Amino acid sequence: MGNSGSAVKVCTDHQGGINWLSLSPDGQRLLTGSEDGTARLWSTADSQCHGHFQGHESYITFCHLENEAAFTCSADHTIRKWDVVTGQCLAIYRGHTSIVNRILVAKDYLFSGSYDRTARCWSVDKEKQIQEFRGHRNCVLTLAHYSSRDVLEEEEEEEEEEEKVSRDLLVTGSTDCTVKVWWVSSGRCYQTLLGHTGAVLCLILDAPNRELFSGSTDYTIRTWNIVTGEQLKVFKEHQGSVICLELVNRHLYSGSADRTVKCWFVDTGERIQTYKAHKHSVSTLKYHAGILFTGSGDACARAFNSRSGVLQKIFRGHKFIINCIQIHNELLYTASHDGTLRIWDIRGICKRNKRRLKKERSVQGRSSQKGSLSRLFNNKVGCMIQQENGEHEAVELM
Repeated sequence: MGNSGSAVKVCTDHQGGINWLSLSPDGQRLLTGSEDGTARLWSTADSQCHGHFQGHESYITFCHLENEAAFTCSADHTIRKWDVVTGQCLAIYRGHTSIVNRILVAKDYLFSGSYDRTARCWSVDKEKQIQEFRGHRNCVLTLAHYSSRDVLEEEEEEEEEEEKVSRDLLVTGSTDCTVKVWWVSSGRCYQTLLGHTGAVLCLILDAPNRELFSGSTDYTIRTWNIVTGEQLKVFKEHQGSVICLELVNRHLYSGSADRTVKCWFVDTGERIQTYKAHKHSVSTLKYHAGILFTGSGDACARAFNSRSGVLQKIFRGHKFIINCIQIHNELLYTASHDGTLRIWDIRGICKRNKRRLKKERSVQGRSSQKGSLSRLFNNKVGCMIQQENGEHEAVELM
């Protein structure tokens, strides 16, 4: 690929912007949902389009891909299920009265959030609404799901006799500035988490540690105990809306409208790295093998050394905002509002990073000194050099 960051392939089949990109659990397929009202299925083996799902009467806002079925939701107020082999529409879930902007598939449940101020639960197989979650005063923007078995001790579970039939819980974030936790079986609100002063745009759940992270237009990230509803910490250093979150090994990465990503050590609340160089909002991010990949409103994707914060590569070619990224078999997939899906070879950068990590471990093993986590992240320095072709690549000074 070289330093220019040119795409291995550009897929231009969609006739409108791509709003979301989903990777199947087995890694064999990708699904794109578009402003043109259609979804397309792509093979990761040959990068060819193998399915074209048509039927929605308005643009697709979000999509989700399982190994054998695809799900799309739309501004036409519906959700559709598709057969990934035949392309046939298997089910249409009707009930929402406004734009459906988010879906989540868990176990045999399909959850949806809408501008009609409700979330709903559907039976995946029976095309039937099981539950409606009503209580938000504005749009439901983001969803998360967990089981009480993942977070409650036996004696705590016994206190919830009413819900013993089903221990599944749904978490919803809304533009009404609240996060709500609901019992799926009854539709009853279990917790309302108050504290944000702006719309809740993103949620990340860490069920084993009983923690929920929420990002908001109030420029903060908040951590909650999902059993008690207690607010644990507030991360305040961003200067713009928090748009996306990623949690990896007790490190929380947050992408913001302030054009940065920040890395926080969850246990202490310490901000240990800031990733700069974006010229617009950070719209999406993904951690992979010690590298932080970001997509931005400036139409570029970037790769940063997650430890040092050094910018290692810029991927240029899109014309508008990158809405979603996925990574599989050391290929980076970027989906943009320009209507294209671009595929980038990241083997070189991954290989260099693995060598660097191996060298760092070797050095750390010989050293008896143990610095603080923040010093570890800031030990290295990097500088940007501009290539003659106008592309940027980071050079680390070892």
